[in-house]
Amino acid sequence: KVDVPASNMRECIAKVLKEQNYITNYKVVKDGKQGMMRVYLKYNDEGKGSIGRMQRYSKPSRREYVKAKEIPNIRAGYGMSILSTSKEILRRGQAKEQNLGGEVPCVIW
Repeated sequence: KVDVPASNMRECIAKVLKEQNYITNYKVVKDGKQGMMRVYLKYNDEGKGSIGRMQRYSKPSRREYVKAKEIPNIRAGYGMSILSTSKEILRRGQAKEQNLGGEVPCVIW
């Protein structure tokens, strides 16, 4: 498990990761301040993690926005791009279906 400071963006990213079976579960604990989010990581029988690498794509100093047709394909489809759109946080496939572009906060493989 990993504890990180909670935010709406992190909670939405954790929701997408859970839907795609990259993590087992997550919990948000309110503490009167920012709150903490506990993420339960997923491992296979050999002890190898489901998330090989998670890389920050867009940074506060350099935001990366893409159109629906320009969403990066990570590791020939074996990875996943996460997009922050005007509606919600979506994975690459969902954003392409809805023809939505947005900011790419991170990519996972």
